[in-house]
Amino acid sequence: MQTITKYLALAALCLSVQLINAQDTIQKTNNKDKIEALLKVKEQIQNEERDFLKVEVEAINKRLENGTISSTEAEILKKEAAKKRALNIENRMAIIDNKIALLERNEDGYQTNNDENTSEIGISIGGDEGSFAGFRIKKDNKPKKYDLRTTSDFVLAFGLNNAIIEGEKLDNSPYKFGGSRFFEIGWAWKTRVFKESNFMRFKYGYSLQINGLKPTDNQYFVQQGNQTTLEVFPEDLKKSKLSITNLVFPVHFEFGPSKKIEKDTYFRYSTDNQFKIGLGGYGGFNIGTRQKLKYELDGDRKKEKQKQSFNTSNLVYGLSGYIAFDEVALYVKYDLSPIFKDQAIKQNNISIGLRFDMD
Repeated sequence: MQTITKYLALAALCLSVQLINAQDTIQKTNNKDKIEALLKVKEQIQNEERDFLKVEVEAINKRLENGTISSTEAEILKKEAAKKRALNIENRMAIIDNKIALLERNEDGYQTNNDENTSEIGISIGGDEGSFAGFRIKKDNKPKKYDLRTTSDFVLAFGLNNAIIEGEKLDNSPYKFGGSRFFEIGWAWKTRVFKESNFMRFKYGYSLQINGLKPTDNQYFVQQGNQTTLEVFPEDLKKSKLSITNLVFPVHFEFGPSKKIEKDTYFRYSTDNQFKIGLGGYGGFNIGTRQKLKYELDGDRKKEKQKQSFNTSNLVYGLSGYIAFDEVALYVKYDLSPIFKDQAIKQNNISIGLRFDMD
């Protein structure tokens, strides 16, 4: 028994030594990789600070061209900017050099706290996780463009949907007002039209629009050749809805005041908390039409999804506009193209609801 115990103790001791050696090897390898990464960061620091200096000099030249500063003041500002960037390089290099020295001096498994991600470029002050000596390296620390004339927004809209029917009043529509709805999601770019003013913006992008129509009086859509009509369903309908999905490319001219924000190295126009009006239109394609029916037959619940054209127009186009404050707008769109092509009675889709343009 004592012999077995001795062998077990010896095996455990050998295993412990191997684990310690392995851990030490891994740590040394990790330290070596970190040092190599930090050396690359030193190169990135120099390039980054030079890029910042170029942007600052460009901004100073713009101010000189605009007449807001004299040539003497411009030269002084350029020298100050160059001095600041040189000191930044010196200070940031010292931080990296100290980090390298710490890793080289402690290859025997010493772990540093709050290790920064050396694969990222940039710098921010703070003691958060992933930082070293209160500094964290980030990829997105790039100089801002002096004048950014184009921005982008995520677009989301929804609301009520219906149809204007030739020879009929809207309040006599065969479609439910509360149940017929539309939904739109997309992306839009906004470009300032004039160089020195942001009063007019050109807005363009793409959207997925889904227009829904729910017939009244237990009716549903029936396609007979090149004609689509409403007929009474033989059973009691719990739901009858036609969904038309379009891919469109909206274009609007947007008008409204904005606030100019000026910094030393860039300026921006902001429409936050401002009124704006957008007028324009859209054009695109029908990419799918589907009718959904729900009813009961002999006590069983039935669901039908009918995917067919229903003679809906392949090309869609129309007018749209919105009145907004900040990111929220009252939104109206009207299809100039008919809902159903080659019909005896023309119908055009109309929608009204809320629109959100979020940057």
